[in-house]
Amino acid sequence: MPKILPFRAVRPTRDKVSLIASRAYDSYSRDERESRLRDNPFSFLHIVNPGYKYHKVISGKERYRLVRNRYQEFKEDGIFIQDDKPCYYVYKIVNRDGFSFKGIIAAASVEDYKKDAIKKHEETLKFRETMFKKYLKTVGFNAEAVLLTYPDSPGLKEIIEKTMSERAEYEFTTTYRDTHYLWCLDDEAVLAEVERLFAEMPCIYIADGHHRTSSSMLLAEAMKKENKEHTGNEPYNFFMSYLIPESDLKIYEFNRLVRDLNGMSKEEFLVKLDAMYRITELGREYYKPSKKHHFSMYLDGSFYSLYLRKHDYTINNALDALDTQILHTTILKPILGIEDARNDKRLHYAHGKMDMAYVKSMVDSGEFKVGFGMLPVTTSEMKQIADEGLIMPPKSTYIQPKLRSGVTIYEF
Repeated sequence: MPKILPFRAVRPTRDKVSLIASRAYDSYSRDERESRLRDNPFSFLHIVNPGYKYHKVISGKERYRLVRNRYQEFKEDGIFIQDDKPCYYVYKIVNRDGFSFKGIIAAASVEDYKKDAIKKHEETLKFRETMFKKYLKTVGFNAEAVLLTYPDSPGLKEIIEKTMSERAEYEFTTTYRDTHYLWCLDDEAVLAEVERLFAEMPCIYIADGHHRTSSSMLLAEAMKKENKEHTGNEPYNFFMSYLIPESDLKIYEFNRLVRDLNGMSKEEFLVKLDAMYRITELGREYYKPSKKHHFSMYLDGSFYSLYLRKHDYTINNALDALDTQILHTTILKPILGIEDARNDKRLHYAHGKMDMAYVKSMVDSGEFKVGFGMLPVTTSEMKQIADEGLIMPPKSTYIQPKLRSGVTIYEF
């Protein structure tokens, strides 16, 4: 029974939101960041990259303090304002591919995460959790919502659709040609109904943002120890989330590229593959698999179809049935010698929006020797992994939507 609450967001003024909203810092190339920082004084990148003001790269605790300073300056200058009363924020994104995402920005409970009412399917790295916890504690706010997904709810759909029939508080289009809309929902009766509808659900699922969620939990535990009057209702016990129905979730695959054949010739590699796969060479005919447990492969100028020999592969749980796990346990690890799929520099990932044409170009360039394509993980597979308490291999899903930073900010 997840506890999903409204909160008083800090938000840009309507005339500045399109200038402030930014993608995740690491998604920009160096030149892109430089141009936005140089030409747009309102970009949220100025907050997360405070050293730009001094033409200096600043990291660690000093950077965290300066991030807080830049944020406070934006508030002092009236660029950011805080809502007078708690709201849910109905948020809609229509991307350039024609997909529409509609959901609610709200505060989710770290206690629900600890109790598995908010379920995960990815492993987190301790050093990243700790680093982000320190960052959050210093800056005092979170500007990037965790993406959560919930079973389709007629009641929530009706509330969202009714809210969207009114004029949006924000409507702006990015240079990526995605259009964003935001509505503030503050009617007390409706707020109570939204909270009730979420509370009736047995659980919800993290789609994207596992490290942000686990870091928020660590932050809450640390602040609880420092607060002798802790009640459990303090803002640090919650984290900002964007909740969308499962039917709106868009999952792309991550294709794999490997730099070498682990000392084997092409012929030796194909013989090894034959033990677990029925192999068909397709020449230059573009191929993407159409069924689970089938893979495409691009090697030495040719596409191949790989069909798993199922009588030689045992499925005991949801993880065993996952294509990314099958590829790792039958090819990447035993044949190509990739033990650590997260850190091995011989392995590279390319999300499915780049498709197999990108994989082909990277192999043809000589940078990689072989590429593998697969189908996307389904929402039901993701949920089953989480329900069984299992963890997907790294880079199993590339999930949309991706929210912009700085549109709503949650203060602790």
